[in-house]
Amino acid sequence: MATHRSGAGDPARTLELLWRKDMPSAGQRGPKPTLNVDAIIASAVELADREGLEALTMRKLAERLSVGPMTLYTYVPGKAELVDLMLDQLYADMPRRAPEEAGWRARLEAVARDNQALYERHAWLSDVATSRPPLGPGLMAKYEYELGALEGLGLEAVEMDAALTFVLGFVESSARSTSRARAASAETAQTEESWWKAHEPLLARLMDPARYPLASRVGSAAGAAHGAAYSPDHAFGFGLQRVLDGLGTLILSRPSRRPPR
Repeated sequence: MATHRSGAGDPARTLELLWRKDMPSAGQRGPKPTLNVDAIIASAVELADREGLEALTMRKLAERLSVGPMTLYTYVPGKAELVDLMLDQLYADMPRRAPEEAGWRARLEAVARDNQALYERHAWLSDVATSRPPLGPGLMAKYEYELGALEGLGLEAVEMDAALTFVLGFVESSARSTSRARAASAETAQTEESWWKAHEPLLARLMDPARYPLASRVGSAAGAAHGAAYSPDHAFGFGLQRVLDGLGTLILSRPSRRPPR
């Protein structure tokens, strides 16, 4: 389960920080500050990437930035607001590679793989529940772009939102499974392949093909194909195609209303 959630801080202060570059400036008097919100976010992301989100504390971040914790709090109220800022910055910076002229299926697959790559770069993202997403400029640009993959397919607005949520939910679920598999490998100091190989003799004695014929046949075939009981890459690729198949049934039932380019 996710151990953190977005939108857990002060909503007004969070929105003010998220949209800080669009806010009118009141001017700065006195010496120029040596720290800014952008630098704090960048350092926080680096720390979370290296040590995980649980290890990110305001005190540890202040040490990295060579300031006192109370100085840090003058820029960001706390960790909850900081997590929202980190998420929005990653959304703003993520590469987007969907080909404009490709069909809807290729466009949606590109959206899915862009998000998969984001989780690959920042594994701690799978620890954050985003049912209350940070409504900052990064998220809004991401949402606008990704909805474009569904524009002109005859779907109603609510259906477009639901279809995108369906795709991104699959990616998030897959990323969480991948994160857990990698955590298990790190904790045991064994790859999935080496772990299963080490236990193969015992499993062979316990798993009676006569008692479990289907499980033995299918499990053996999957194990031989993946070198383990589970392959994150295969699961993602197979599942994504089934997600797109399902959306295809809906899309093909609607008359296309794609506007001329």
